[in-house]
Amino acid sequence: MSLASSAAGVSAPPPAGAAVKRLLPWLVAVAFFMESLDTTILNTAVPAIAKALAVVPLSMKAVLSSYTLSLAVFIPISGWMADRFGTRRVFSSAIGLFTLGSLLCGLCNNIHLLVACRILQGCGGAMMVPVGRLTLVRTFPKAELIRAMSFVAIPALIGPMLGPLTGGLIVGYLHWRVIFFLNLPVGLLGLYMVYRHLPDYREKNSRPLDVMGLILFGIGIGVLAYVLEVFGEHTLSGVVMLELLAVSALCLAGYGWRATRIEFPLLRLTLFRIRTFRSSVSGSFFTRLGIGGIPFLFPLLYQVGLGFTPIQSGLLMMPQAIAAMSLKITMPRILRYFGYRTVLVANTVMLGVMIVSFATISAGTPVWVIVLQVFTFGFLTSLQYTSMNTLVYADVAGEEASGASTIASTTQQMSISFGVATASLVTAWFIPGQGHNNGPEMIEGIHKTFMALGGFTILSALIFSELKPTDGATVSRHQTMQHVG
Repeated sequence: MSLASSAAGVSAPPPAGAAVKRLLPWLVAVAFFMESLDTTILNTAVPAIAKALAVVPLSMKAVLSSYTLSLAVFIPISGWMADRFGTRRVFSSAIGLFTLGSLLCGLCNNIHLLVACRILQGCGGAMMVPVGRLTLVRTFPKAELIRAMSFVAIPALIGPMLGPLTGGLIVGYLHWRVIFFLNLPVGLLGLYMVYRHLPDYREKNSRPLDVMGLILFGIGIGVLAYVLEVFGEHTLSGVVMLELLAVSALCLAGYGWRATRIEFPLLRLTLFRIRTFRSSVSGSFFTRLGIGGIPFLFPLLYQVGLGFTPIQSGLLMMPQAIAAMSLKITMPRILRYFGYRTVLVANTVMLGVMIVSFATISAGTPVWVIVLQVFTFGFLTSLQYTSMNTLVYADVAGEEASGASTIASTTQQMSISFGVATASLVTAWFIPGQGHNNGPEMIEGIHKTFMALGGFTILSALIFSELKPTDGATVSRHQTMQHVG
């Protein structure tokens, strides 16, 4: 029985056929890829775009951060919109907004217009991820959810690695506007496929929108995301940063107070009473603090520390994506054999050990050793994301699936910003002054950062220790296998 059929308040189409189940993961995966790629592809194009728009490169920070801010603010409303208007309409609107924003970004000749269009892109991207996950959860039975989720989790790994390399190639051989125009054919094809194959789920009696909660949470998360984007830079004084953090804390605290006192809050914090949901969401947040900064650190290590070219640096990051794709078929089997608790505790520790092992990479390290390390890290990371993303829904009722998806997506988006900010701050701590311009000092500082982040990742395994061996058995089928054996 699927979550859709078990949720009394959810209006669902007839049970999904084999064709829908075959195409739906591809459709959601492509949308995820568009969203994840767009967060990093602009990084290497910043100097070229700044020159074309006649602004200083530092001004381009607004172009990068506006997209992240938009994601953080609009993700919380996605679950309510899917329940109210239906997954097909909302998902297609998300792709349409993202594609339209991409087109307008590519046509911009003014940085202020570019920032506005990036916000429009973010509105679409904010709805794609949680609504796509929600559609998968309501289409696939729990026993099939791991395979579907492991497939659509791959773009989240590939996008950040392909982004810098793709952006560099486009700027070097084509034009920076092509970065945005690449989304047009993919978006148009996605719209066609959505209307043909995406199931349309909606609540029969949708809840009213918590407008005040949206304002409080949106301001709190938006301000916090902005502070994380500029933290460690000298664009804002320490006093202003503290004032912004205070505003964010007050808004989030106000939302938390409100959410426990109204019948239909924007985000149902009561879901954290469910052990599997609490462990997966909080564990995902803290684990990503260590993992999330690795794509940021590798280019620094390779290019500034070891003197590799941007293309060589991008190629050395590819084994992580290859591992995620080539070994995805083994992940459901691993979870079925060992269960969630064993996999998450052991895999988190192994991830921490792998991050620490990156501190051994130096000018004398053979390339094949680096490739093997990154490949192993890619497999462990993919297994971690798949496990955490599917455990979220293990004990969540069907009518709460949209709320669970919204909370999980919001937390994940914030942890991405936290992860990069953490890696940046720790690296700056170990490389004081102007040492970042010196190769050997950069290598030494990044090595220390790897050890610090690896140690933190190992400690985050304690969060998953509260799980019971049978938790998530309805999804992993671990308990069933034990009985058969």
